[in-house]
Amino acid sequence: MKVLLVDDHILIRKGIMLLLENEGFEFCEVQDGPEALAAISCNCYDIVLLDISLPGQNGIEVLKLIKRERPNLPVLMLTMYQEEQYAIRAMRAGASGYLEKNSPPKILVEAMKNICSGGIYLSEKLKNLMAEEVILGRKPDSHRHNELSDREFQIACQLAYGKTVRQIADEINLSVSTVSTYRSRLMSKLSIKSNSELTLYMIQSGFIQ
Repeated sequence: MKVLLVDDHILIRKGIMLLLENEGFEFCEVQDGPEALAAISCNCYDIVLLDISLPGQNGIEVLKLIKRERPNLPVLMLTMYQEEQYAIRAMRAGASGYLEKNSPPKILVEAMKNICSGGIYLSEKLKNLMAEEVILGRKPDSHRHNELSDREFQIACQLAYGKTVRQIADEINLSVSTVSTYRSRLMSKLSIKSNSELTLYMIQSGFIQ
């Protein structure tokens, strides 16, 4: 299986490839969205392993661009973020699965093989989250956080975890002023005035613990 691995941390990429070196996968590694799009434009892959936290465009944005260019190319989101934070958004954007990076290697192999065979991968936690939306009749538009763009949602989660605008800017490779603009927009959409209110909102909504 030919795998495109998209992650901006070289140690993470090398670690994943080392763990899976005996599983029959052939890897191509890139570090951001533009490199990923360039790779899929001139090569054929069986699956993309895509991180959410990337410099410039975040993983959800990159996912949407990949699916626009190659609708049938399966994408497994492999990320440090828990399902409560991004999984539903990722699946709606076209992901074939969502897996946390602290998952056992055998689960990753199982997920990749299942997805490459035309299936999807959902953890028990994600199945429950998706079932709650259906069974409890949740409507995405009924929650203020569903008005946030993917980038605004990413920054909201990071702010709620106590990161400063400067730290977020350095992490996602944007200017401080740009992150500050996103912060103002998301605060307005959520009708929130302070970081402490934001943290409380994100906790009550189940995005952080």
